[in-house]
Amino acid sequence: MKNVYTRIIANTAVQQGLEFIKTDQDKTIADQKAICGISAPPFEEQMRAEEYLKLLKSLGLQDARMDSEGNVFGIRPGTGNGPKILIAAHLDTVFPAGTDTMVREKEGKLYAPGISDDSRGLAAILSIIRAFNETDIRTIGDIIFCGNVGEEGLGDLRGVKAIFRDNKDIHGFISLDGPRANNITYLATGSRRFEITYKGPGGHSFNAFGLPSAIHALGRAISQIADLETPKNPKTTFTVGVIKGGTSVNSIAYEASMLVDLRSNSPEELGVLEDKVLDIVKQAATVENARWVSDLMKVEIKLVGDRPAGMQEVESSIVQAAWAAIENTGGEPVLREASSTDANLPISLKIPAITIGAGGDDGCGHSLDEWFDPTDAYKGPQRAFLTILGLVGIDGVSQPLLAK
Repeated sequence: MKNVYTRIIANTAVQQGLEFIKTDQDKTIADQKAICGISAPPFEEQMRAEEYLKLLKSLGLQDARMDSEGNVFGIRPGTGNGPKILIAAHLDTVFPAGTDTMVREKEGKLYAPGISDDSRGLAAILSIIRAFNETDIRTIGDIIFCGNVGEEGLGDLRGVKAIFRDNKDIHGFISLDGPRANNITYLATGSRRFEITYKGPGGHSFNAFGLPSAIHALGRAISQIADLETPKNPKTTFTVGVIKGGTSVNSIAYEASMLVDLRSNSPEELGVLEDKVLDIVKQAATVENARWVSDLMKVEIKLVGDRPAGMQEVESSIVQAAWAAIENTGGEPVLREASSTDANLPISLKIPAITIGAGGDDGCGHSLDEWFDPTDAYKGPQRAFLTILGLVGIDGVSQPLLAK
């Protein structure tokens, strides 16, 4: 690995590319602000996707298009017979339609919902493509540049799920998400999310007293879920994140529901936790019925989120390539704890995948006060550029580190 990056860093065209990305920062920041200004709520990313596709086409990528799920991408072909790597940033934000996403600047920082997550990643990809165009570096492997949908919330990774369902020839994946250019996420926290709904007859709180209550059944389930114990290692967690139901203070609730989030770094422990929670959920309906000698309370269980867990070795080529790229640009690599990102899906499929920072700094993520600090933000696309080069290889300079 060290010898490979010694040759890559010594290459004149590579040095030109790194310098270009640094001088391209103002353009990249302008792109970032423009992207942020285009609303992209979950499941409503089309407007931003269409604009991003125009940008990909304008930069000369081949076969630039939108797929059936709403992802947009284009290809920079290699010289042939090399691996194919996908570089992606997600188009969607957590904010609903109507949110004001226009960027404000104050004391060197940019403020707007979504200005960092993931407008920064999308803008960084454009800078990387411009660097390739500027230097005309001939890679051995193919590079697919992508803006994908469905990373946030109940989007449930639908974008990358569609990509890897429909394309069986992708050998590696890099997600640009989050700002800090030293970060490498290579472990995937899995999650299973359920919408649990209790339904009963309902009725007047006094006149119909004696009928089972959907809210009471929900409460029974929540109480037992809250008492569950889970392992600290591998980290395994649960929460009831949203509850709703009932009609009025003097009504026996005919319906009540909750959204439950289960997470673990271990697929096995996630399965164990799921079995326990679903057993509790079903038993709560049974107990509520027994309390009132009834069979009218029913429970519906709907899976609304499935993000697979997965692990890979820190010695893997994709992790080590990112490590070398960071070190060779003066950074100190940081291996982050397992997380839930677009890389979850390929990691679970045993495809080498990482999520790395796109540069800069941020705060108040997923809030209306989200901010981004562009100081030295160019280091993010520089390091991604170098990581890509190591993995796909440079014609006449280095062979691909990524296995085909």
